Amino acid sequence: MTSVLIAPDKFKGSLSADEVARALERGLREAAPHTHVTRLALADGGEGSVAAACAGRFRAETVIVSGPTGRPVTAPVAIDGRTVLVEAAAVCGLGVLPEGRKAPLTATSRGIGQAVQYALAGEVDTIVLALGGVATTDGGAGLLQSLGAVLVRADGTPIGPGGQGLADVHTADLAPARAALAGVDLVLATDVDNPLLGPTGTAAVYGPQKGASERDVRELDAALGTFVRRLDAAGVPDASRLARSAGAGAAGGLGYAGMLLGGRVCSGADYFLTLLGADALLAASDFVVTGEGSLDEQSLSGKLPVALARRARRQGVAVHAVAGRCTLPAERAAAHFSSVQALTELTDQDCANDSALSARLLTRCGRTLGDRWIGGRADETAQAEYMDRAD
Repeated sequence: MTSVLIAPDKFKGSLSADEVARALERGLREAAPHTHVTRLALADGGEGSVAAACAGRFRAETVIVSGPTGRPVTAPVAIDGRTVLVEAAAVCGLGVLPEGRKAPLTATSRGIGQAVQYALAGEVDTIVLALGGVATTDGGAGLLQSLGAVLVRADGTPIGPGGQGLADVHTADLAPARAALAGVDLVLATDVDNPLLGPTGTAAVYGPQKGASERDVRELDAALGTFVRRLDAAGVPDASRLARSAGAGAAGGLGYAGMLLGGRVCSGADYFLTLLGADALLAASDFVVTGEGSLDEQSLSGKLPVALARRARRQGVAVHAVAGRCTLPAERAAAHFSSVQALTELTDQDCANDSALSARLLTRCGRTLGDRWIGGRADETAQAEYMDRAD
């Protein structure tokens, strides 16, 4: 009996990782009903990180914190013994904006700090911040303020919310926030390698997704620059160097704030693959189906499908990808995947925002995989071709 591991990320705006996996399984079983299928819903630090963690050893609890516009939101956190995982997207993500109205200049990460405080109230020695999918570009200032950092104007009053408020920073003192996390291992799980500032920084690259106009992007980048300079003037160690570091621009600058607090950056994809025991599941599989909403150049920097494919290759297991869309040249995709199916090649309709259509198309992709790679073609031949191309 052929064993298949179905291990996708979410299709953003359409389906959760688990919904993607179930739709693929339906089609695969229609074509190859005797296949042994294992589903593994994955995440890389963005939406769905708590759910992915809870598919492993973690359990979920809920906290009530400030959302990106200051309104309360109820967000899940994941807990395993003395480790707490906070999903930034669940606290201050685009998906929790009231009525979906974006606030690119004023959205705040204050709720992240409140969730961290919740974790610190227990016996915790590790806090994982899953960074991705946020509505904020405030350099993590809201997080820092929640933990006691002093960020004030020239008149001594606290700066306003969001990246816009950073333009008014006159005095900064991060000592209280650093003291709050003393003795805690702060893990920053992200697959974003952008610095904080400049043309590849958080405002320029991700600001437009959060509703920022060209003028807003310039204002936000300038305000973040002011923030860094004020931290330098206050004697904060390595403030400028950290702003240039890979990952500082993650989640609107939450990566930078985490680094200032002594946090360490790790690959979100690899963190969750290890957490969920992916290597053991790969060893027990004949081939793997993975995917995400968009397979593109960013995918090659270590996002989930490619990270999973690299682990699978080490074990000689072929990987097939399904994506909402694929913009990778065929030869670059073939270095990692035995086959790639894109939903945009199956319909002229907009499936990115249509969950029912996406699910139907994914089921169709599952049938294709079952017909070609299980029902009609020897697994050994397919895997041999895969390894030849990869080498």
